[in-house]
Amino acid sequence: MNAVLLISHGSRSRKTKEEVALLADDLKKRAGIAVFEYAFLEIESPSIPQGIDSCVAKGATRVIILLNFLNSGRHVDQDIPAIVEEAARQYPCVRFSITGPVGQHPKIAELFLDLIPPSFPL
Repeated sequence: MNAVLLISHGSRSRKTKEEVALLADDLKKRAGIAVFEYAFLEIESPSIPQGIDSCVAKGATRVIILLNFLNSGRHVDQDIPAIVEEAARQYPCVRFSITGPVGQHPKIAELFLDLIPPSFPL
C-alpha cells in the first residue's frame, strides 16, 4: 500500500501546524490516497520518524516523502535523507522515496506569477 508523508520544517506558530494539517487533508482528498500523513523536521510534532511509523502502522509498503520545502539546503540535502535512511534500515520491507523541494517544480514560476495582483502592471 502506498502512503504519502508531507514533511514541513516546523514552527513555534500554532498557525503553521494548522496550515500544514489543512494542506495534508486537502491533498489526501484530491489524491485519493488512503494513507496521507504529515510530520515536521523540528520544533513541532509529529516528528518525521513518528510520521513514518504511523504510515507503516497503517500498512504502507511504500512511503513517498513529499517535501514542503521551497529550496534545497542542509535539511533537504542532508538531514531529511539521513532520517529516511534510518527508517529504511528500521523497515527493510518498505520502499521510501523523497520528492524534490517545491521550488524545483517546473510550474513554480506560474504559482509565483499567480500571487501577483492583476492590477499590478507587469
